[in-house]
Order: sequence, then C-alpha cells, then structure tokens
Amino acid sequence: MTKYFKTAYQFGALGGLLSGLSFYVFSLFHSDPTNLNLVFGYIITPITVFLAIKFFKDYSNEGYLSFSEGMTVGVVSFLLLAVLSTGIIWGVLESSLSLFSAIQTAKWAVLEENKEVIISQVGLASFEVTQTNLQSVSPWDIALNDGIWKIIPGMFFSIIISIILKKNPNIS
Repeated sequence: MTKYFKTAYQFGALGGLLSGLSFYVFSLFHSDPTNLNLVFGYIITPITVFLAIKFFKDYSNEGYLSFSEGMTVGVVSFLLLAVLSTGIIWGVLESSLSLFSAIQTAKWAVLEENKEVIISQVGLASFEVTQTNLQSVSPWDIALNDGIWKIIPGMFFSIIISIILKKNPNIS
C-alpha cells in the first residue's frame, strides 16, 4: 500500500509548500495575495497531480497504471497539497493580522465597487448578507477557501490524467 503513497506524499508535500510559499511571496508585493495564489494554485495543482501519477507509473509500478491507481495517487497528492497550503496560509494570516486586515479591506473595496452590479444580479438582500459575512470572515475562512480551490481542480485533473496515463499489463 505504501507504494501508492510514496510519490503522492512527495509531490503533494512539495506542491503544498510551494503554494504556501507563493502566498507569502505574493503578500510581499500585493495587499491581497488571495487571487494571485488561486491562479498559482490552478497551475501547481495539475502539475503536482501529473508528476505524482507519472512518477508512480514509471518508477513504482513498472510502467503500468490502472485508473484506480492513478486516482488514488492523484487524490492523495492534491489533498495533501490542499491541507498544507491551507495550514501555511492560515499560519501566515494568524501571525500577520495586518495582512489579514489588508485582505479584508481589499475584499470590502471590491464588494463596494461592484455594489450596483451585484444588487442587480442577486438582489439587495443577498448583497447585505454578503456584507455581513465579509465582516465576520476570519483567517481560517480565507485559508480554507484557498484549500477548497485546490481540491476542486485537483479532482478534475486526477480523473483526466489517470485516463490519459492508464496502461494495463494486458494491453500493448
């Protein structure tokens, strides 16, 4: 069973650490690094999943890969990536309340800037609920949001990559 997880752990951990590091680096240059880090996540997640599955196929499984093996390796790698990323971002935001405050202010400015459009699309009641929710957002909420947006594309890419790299021993 450990042969399934060895590459998944390695690449998931590397992806999670890179994602957490990118959040910190983006925070040095931008007052709201959350959107930039989401974009980085859309790049690092499929790369992490691909490398974990490819290395498992080539170096642990003698060049063969079933769909279920690919999915197992892919899921473990993107879940580890998401958990590490969430933890690191939460730690950064908890240790730098000024950064958290800057992110909250930037989100508030975007909400106010698009007030008319939002009200016309979803109504005043929804806009007011969003305002209330934004006031009560915590560092954990921001970190968890980042982690969730690593899981969703991770699942999609795990399916696609597992299908593409699938090779059974009885098929030439």
